[in-house]
Order: sequence, then C-alpha cells, then structure tokens
Amino acid sequence: MKLGKIWAVYFSGTGTTRRTVERIAGGIASRLDLPAERVNTVDFSHPAVRQETLGFGEKDLVVFGTPVYAGRVPNVLLPFLRERIVGGGALAVPVVLFGNRNYDDALIELRNILAADGMHPIAAGAFVGEHSFSRVLGADRPNAEDEALMDEFAARVAELAAGLDAAPVKPAAVRGQEPLRPYYTPRDRAGNPINILKVKPKTDLSRCGGCGLCADLCPMGSIDPADVSAVRGICIKCCACVKGCPTGAKFFDDAGYLYHQHELEAQYARPAENEVFYL
Repeated sequence: MKLGKIWAVYFSGTGTTRRTVERIAGGIASRLDLPAERVNTVDFSHPAVRQETLGFGEKDLVVFGTPVYAGRVPNVLLPFLRERIVGGGALAVPVVLFGNRNYDDALIELRNILAADGMHPIAAGAFVGEHSFSRVLGADRPNAEDEALMDEFAARVAELAAGLDAAPVKPAAVRGQEPLRPYYTPRDRAGNPINILKVKPKTDLSRCGGCGLCADLCPMGSIDPADVSAVRGICIKCCACVKGCPTGAKFFDDAGYLYHQHELEAQYARPAENEVFYL
C-alpha cells in the first residue's frame, strides 16, 4: 500500500509513551521515504484534546500509544478512545508502555478498541518504561537496547505496510486474554486489597515556587492553577506533577500507596522484556 501520512498519537503523563510512539512513527516514515511534514503528532494527554474528534483515512498509518494502568488501558481514556476516534480504514499500530511489571491485557484491549473504531491493526508492541510510581522500577527505560528494538520494529512495520495490497480483514494477533481480566488490584502480604483510588499528591509549600507547571501537566486538569496544593478532581497517579516539578515539591505520603510502590519495586526488580507482534 502507498501511504500518505504517518500519525503519532499518544497519551503520555511522564513522556515515555511519547518518546516511544514518536520514535516508532518517525522510523516508519523514514523507511517509507516520507518527509517530516507527512508525520502528524497528536498528544491527547490534555483534557481539552480529548473533547475533540480525531479522524483518519485509508492512506494513513497510525501509531497509537497509551500507558498501562493496572494491566489495562487507563479507564479514564475509554470515552475518548471509543467515542472520539474515527478510524476511516487506516492501518494501526497499537503500542502500550508498562512499568516493568506486566502489560496483562492492555495491548489486546487497545488493539480491539482501535479495530472497533474502524482501523486495521497490522502490528503491535508492548514496551517497558520507568514506572510512574517509581524512579527505580524500570529506571532508565526505554534504554538504548529498547530503542534499537523500536527501530527494528518500525522497519518491519514499514516493510509490512508497503507490501500490503489491501487492509487486512483480521487484526494482528497479540498476547492477552478475552474476555479481558479485571484491573490489577494492589494487595498486602496477607492478600488484602489496597485501595489507592482516592489518594492524591501533596505539596511541600516550602519548596513550591508557584510556577503552576504541575497544573499544566496534570492530564485530568485536577490541580487548581490558583492553588496548586489543591487537587480538585480525580488523580490517576500518573505522577506527571511529581516527576515534572522542577523543585521536587510534589509527593505522595499515603501509607497504602507507598506500601504498594515498595512492593512493586521489590517484586519486579528484574528487567522486563518488550514484546512485538505482526500480522
């Protein structure tokens, strides 16, 4: 198939999904000799973007990325993904970023959503990034080896897309279960669930310079720009505000949250592997 545009579309709180999707999309375009102006980027991390409709066409290839939250596509994104995406027969490459634990059913869920939106998933990938909760779990991922795999993946996707006579009827097979498993539940060592859904970040006002960057970064628009210590809406624990604060003023101190963080760091210290799939 002769493609007209490559799209890099993603939700990325702390930048790892953005880096991965943009690298793969750029690599595909380069392999297909498409100029930079044929690569379109859509970052739907901000709430306002998720109110818009995003449409594609039959000559498009869309690299579409989300992080993995509790083994699934973040549920706060589902209204946008299901109601605001018009696939238009485009080829798709679903990509998920997971924080060194496991991506569980996130990739098959994203693949199915894009197919239901009218796209044709021809390949897919699950890549490791630093966990949103931690600076040690998946630290420095994606690294040079990960990026080399992304480049190889992009080259194979470009070759696959160029060799197609028509969009495939069936999507690329990926790892995951159907029906989808429930969201991963944090538990203590006795097996009791730990509920961190209502936990919100705190602000060390002695460190806060009042720049308002955390309010700009919050993908839910929940931090009050007039009083950044106030989190008026829901917190999805993406840690964009914590990791993005230039003075280290944002933090979590909830006991259950910290227990879960430290258990993840202890249990999943091994380097997880990326996985890629093709038609």
